[in-house]
Amino acid sequence: MGVALLDSLLGDGSIPDDPASDWFVDVRRRASEALVRDGLPTAREEAWKYTNLRSLAQRRHARGDEQAASRAIDAATIALPGADGPRVVFVNGVYRADLSRWSAIEGVSFQSFSEVIAGDAQAERVLLTRRFDSKAQAFARLNSALVLDGPVIRVAAGVGVPELVHVVYVGAATGTDIAWQARALVELGEGASLRLVEHHVGEAGQADLGNTVSQFALRAHARLDLLQLQTMPESGTLIRRSEAVLEADAQLHVRTLELGGLLVRHDLAVELAGDRARLHSRGVFALRGRQHVDTHLDVRHVARDTVSDLLWRGVADQRSRGVFHGAITVAAGADGADANLSNKNLLLSAQAEIDTQPVLEIHADEVKAAHGATVGQLDEHALFYLRARGLPMPVARALLMLAFCRVAVDSIENVALHEHIDALLLERLPHAAMDTDEAQSGS
Repeated sequence: MGVALLDSLLGDGSIPDDPASDWFVDVRRRASEALVRDGLPTAREEAWKYTNLRSLAQRRHARGDEQAASRAIDAATIALPGADGPRVVFVNGVYRADLSRWSAIEGVSFQSFSEVIAGDAQAERVLLTRRFDSKAQAFARLNSALVLDGPVIRVAAGVGVPELVHVVYVGAATGTDIAWQARALVELGEGASLRLVEHHVGEAGQADLGNTVSQFALRAHARLDLLQLQTMPESGTLIRRSEAVLEADAQLHVRTLELGGLLVRHDLAVELAGDRARLHSRGVFALRGRQHVDTHLDVRHVARDTVSDLLWRGVADQRSRGVFHGAITVAAGADGADANLSNKNLLLSAQAEIDTQPVLEIHADEVKAAHGATVGQLDEHALFYLRARGLPMPVARALLMLAFCRVAVDSIENVALHEHIDALLLERLPHAAMDTDEAQSGS
């Protein structure tokens, strides 16, 4: 292969020696062979044009963490205000029952991925045998080849889950470079509803590669409210792929916050497969230092009268770089589709960079569609207005930046969770924290 990362993980041609059934062993083998054949994407791949993987590809990683099942984790690392109900925790890709809390919920089941692939898993085979045919999806192939664990959550038809379900992925420091994988499967039956937090955290000094794939299946009239909160340390690498398929009248409301990590890539692919399916996506990234966050949205309108409403915000300071690619495709026959994409960004430093690509592709008639993207700086008139009313410059800047970002999360109804996210944003935004003397001086 000639790629250190893949050589270290797949070079001997072996796949994990786990109790997976023959059908999943075949999934592993096909994914591994595709990786060996095609390797990792380069900047020549349009989907990776703005994210250089050369440094990552040259690093060798151990396959997983042998001590993940017993590694000590600070309780504060996995705590989340407003999420006091069911919680499942995975440390370096391994399920930790001792850190989780799951009591029986009528109509809801939870299993670890390792349990599912050890059996027939007839209900999940459509998702688990998913082929990732593009070289751009190399990390999803890597996940299929090596994944050992992750959450599998099913909500029965007609069941509305009253509690917020909290899924936590912890990247724990090991002292050596490791690569861990996790796979999530979430299926909502007809008319079911679920509120879910996908929470990515890590320990200071953690510099491993985390690679997750999450697959969501929403049957007719189902509704999923999904919050994806990523607060990794600024030393970690996290590659994620989120896929969702919505049947008729299903609704997906997803809010995504990218606040941490040194190198982060997130692909969000949604197929509106049933008539009147609806997607509402809100997201924000707030970057500093040398962080690099690359977000790719791929929304496909396949059925009639479907709706997608996408609103994303980005802030980059110091020498950070943000990448946003938002693609909406309206397929032939998807008449009556209504698609909207808005992406606005703030550059706070001359050394920071944001690349944004809105893409709209329409193959149907009777369609409403709009898209737009901007990259700019804070409004000087708004700053002057706030300064004229006695606010110090750091406070005025922080308030404007927070208002700019909060558009993406204002619809969160959980008060404790909303306040926590506001605090996280203020912590990330430059000049948000200041001492009393600085505030009084107005410097």
